[in-house]
Amino acid sequence: MQTGSHVVSSGFYYTKYAKKFSDEEQIRTLAGLFAGLTILISCLGLFGLATFMAESRTKEIGVREVLGASVANITALLARDFVRLVIVAVLIASPIAWWAAEKWLNGFTYRTSVSAWIFIGAGMISIGIALFTVSFQSIKAAIANPVKSLRVD
Repeated sequence: MQTGSHVVSSGFYYTKYAKKFSDEEQIRTLAGLFAGLTILISCLGLFGLATFMAESRTKEIGVREVLGASVANITALLARDFVRLVIVAVLIASPIAWWAAEKWLNGFTYRTSVSAWIFIGAGMISIGIALFTVSFQSIKAAIANPVKSLRVD
């Protein structure tokens, strides 16, 4: 179809549009893959650190159990340090991620802003993942027999 001096072809615009966003699709796929790998590796690191911490505090946990601490109290005691670290990490990473996202989104013709709820949600999910990862080892240490832990030299 010809309008004035311009030739309009819907196929041309479709291929141009598809080409423009094919790179973004590849970036999305790779970012999702690497984010999943990052979460898996960080969970393994957290699990190892929680295991080490529970082993190194075996006598303390045993004494707390003998004095009447509940499983929830011991789990909270061991998880508190990890939650603090995750909160600090979120507070450091959020402004950097916001800046990078804004800079990236400014390259598009139709722009949208990045909402603060995205970072709050990501922080809450990060804390949840950390608690889930650490709580397994914390509960295991909390339900262990305190007599065995106090006998170990």
